[in-house]
Amino acid sequence: MKIDPLSLLGILIGMAAILGGNLLEGGHVGSLMQLTAFLIVGGGTLGAVVLQSPQDDFLRAVKMTLWIVLPPRIEQAETVEKIIEWSRIARKEGLLGLETIAEEEEDPFTRKGLELLIDGSEPETIRSVMEVEIGTREEADMAGARVYEAAGGYAPTIGILGAVMGLIHVMENLSDPSKLGPGIAVAFVATIYGVGGANLFLLPIAAKLKSIIRRRVSHYEMILDGLVSIADGENPRSIESKLLGYLV
Repeated sequence: MKIDPLSLLGILIGMAAILGGNLLEGGHVGSLMQLTAFLIVGGGTLGAVVLQSPQDDFLRAVKMTLWIVLPPRIEQAETVEKIIEWSRIARKEGLLGLETIAEEEEDPFTRKGLELLIDGSEPETIRSVMEVEIGTREEADMAGARVYEAAGGYAPTIGILGAVMGLIHVMENLSDPSKLGPGIAVAFVATIYGVGGANLFLLPIAAKLKSIIRRRVSHYEMILDGLVSIADGENPRSIESKLLGYLV
């Protein structure tokens, strides 16, 4: 895995734009730091997401958070070269010649496909088994991404709830001007946290994860096509021409 610089750049640009705009308007950073508003929006959004999500989906979403800056390594060109080499070995030594490669393969999906290939499974059997694997992985990962998408939907509404709570506090203390400021601050900052958190972080994170998932699915489909082509006995040049269509 290597760091995705665009994710870090996007976070920095978004934060710089908000804080910089606040400073240009004569505000100060401290005015946006409201613990009460953070607790209302952050806690309320988290509670709603936990309530909505099955445990497995929520835990998967937590694990996938790292993908934002350290996405899974997807080297399609390198994988094409590996598959072509496998096809040459299979034509030269037979499918059993791939046993050592299967044992050393780190990716569970690829290893499973190689094992089916070595066992002499029919091409259609390999395809049907591995397509189920791809579909299951995709749905599980998408469920994790949808947790962030749901959080992005709840956060602005919880922010409005925080604003209303702040205004209620203001109305209760109209006779005491010293308490009006904190109540109004909570009201407006809670809205900023809700809308800003959803549109600067949660929804973009969900979209980023979905993009990574689609790339992984395409990568697995390419591997599957390569393995099925080897099982069909196609020559390496034909397999290479087919797999190059996956490269962008």
